[in-house]
Amino acid sequence: MPPESGTVRVGVNCMHGERWSAWRRRMQQSGMSRVARQLAVPAVLGLVIGVVIAFHSGTSNSGLTQIPLGTYVTPAASDTAAALATTPVASTNTNTTCEIIVPANPLSAQGLATPYQLTGPNGTTPAQSGCEMSNGAKLGAFVQATILDPATGALSVYAPLVITQGTRPDTPEQKISPPVIPADAVVTIDFGFNGTDLIQVGATPTTLVAAHCVSGQAGSGFGQTSFCNGASFFNAVRQAERKGLLKVPSPGTSNAIGRSGGGLGTGQSCPVLSNFEVAGLDPADSVTTTYLLNPLTGQTAQDNTTNQSYIAGATLLHGSSANAVLDQYVDPILGCTPFEAPDLSHASVPASSEALDEIAAGAYQPKTAALVPENARAVTNGGQSDPAKTDRYRQELGQAPVSAAASKSSSPAMYCQNLVDIQTPFLAANQKLLAAGQSPVTATAGNLLTFLANDLSASFASLGCQQFHLTNPVTLKRNSAGVAIAATFDTAVQTAS
Repeated sequence: MPPESGTVRVGVNCMHGERWSAWRRRMQQSGMSRVARQLAVPAVLGLVIGVVIAFHSGTSNSGLTQIPLGTYVTPAASDTAAALATTPVASTNTNTTCEIIVPANPLSAQGLATPYQLTGPNGTTPAQSGCEMSNGAKLGAFVQATILDPATGALSVYAPLVITQGTRPDTPEQKISPPVIPADAVVTIDFGFNGTDLIQVGATPTTLVAAHCVSGQAGSGFGQTSFCNGASFFNAVRQAERKGLLKVPSPGTSNAIGRSGGGLGTGQSCPVLSNFEVAGLDPADSVTTTYLLNPLTGQTAQDNTTNQSYIAGATLLHGSSANAVLDQYVDPILGCTPFEAPDLSHASVPASSEALDEIAAGAYQPKTAALVPENARAVTNGGQSDPAKTDRYRQELGQAPVSAAASKSSSPAMYCQNLVDIQTPFLAANQKLLAAGQSPVTATAGNLLTFLANDLSASFASLGCQQFHLTNPVTLKRNSAGVAIAATFDTAVQTAS
């Protein structure tokens, strides 16, 4: 159905070539776009979890058993297998743009508990457009909130639920209880999307303006990423830090990390998001939220213990996330721990978030910091660098604006040079350790080392680093299925020109 009366759209449909998600672009560079959504996530409490493979063929709810709303069905293992095996002829729908309806007062406790609704663009229905959470591998949307108590400096996170418009949450009584947060809490909301363009739509005419929602510059959107209230949130974070209320724990060091990069490297310090050792095409991409999907009904639920027990046989939906790669794959193998806070949507279990990663990166910024690069597709305009758009994007993440000082590390040329001269020796020095780690996308790379090597190689190409007279430092070996199984590194220092 079309967006409800009175909704207000914010966002612009730019050329699709300008606004691919970071991983989708990188997998396209490596010929692996068809599997970029198969992010391997560790099993949780024995659930049958993972991306629904049938969705990769363009299926939608037509492959699901339709159940009237309000009628709960627990999918048995056999039923789930049958539902996932029902793969109709691939859809010819090539739409990559969706709208997400932002609830009224999204920064409040009630707003956080009110589901966001995914629907098609320009009045098309979810079914017509493919904008359904059951099609999450291709067009799933993900929302993540990080909350600051300005009086104490305490931080917490919350995962607002995204549902397909016209459905309800798959939870007991189909309700979500609002989280308990301070009346003066400062909240930031980050959005992620597995398609190309996610357009914010306000549930009321004032929703987006009141919540300080930002999705790009006039005529040029960010693509799959957008924000609400990020600038105000990070200003409040800095104030809490200056007052001594918020003390961000040190990332620490690890003896497992091999020293690399000489004077440019950070030795055995655990990496934060702004370390070039772990930087990629888009270091701000993106939220670490996951949702549960009932494969029989197409309904979604927050990923927590209560709902895991309630929806037996649930599958796990997630977006492409550089943050999740660092927090869930790289940190553990290096012997490091990401910055975490209580997840109010999951019984206060400690969890990471995009904003928490940025807070840690700001508090313990390396001497050569990787900021959102000016040549990343999300912040360019018509293929050209746009400092104002870059500043707008960085501001929502608490990063420094474009300036002579920031450009020493993150101008287009210097970002490429640092990517080559810092990340390459880091991967080379830690080959054995990283090769023992699990690949986040097993259909792309055989282990964590080859995944990161593939990512570095594709980032080099997508950022146009060759135009600065640099040479791709990675040589990959692939098997017959196109999976990266080995990598060699040229660690010679290069200079951009």
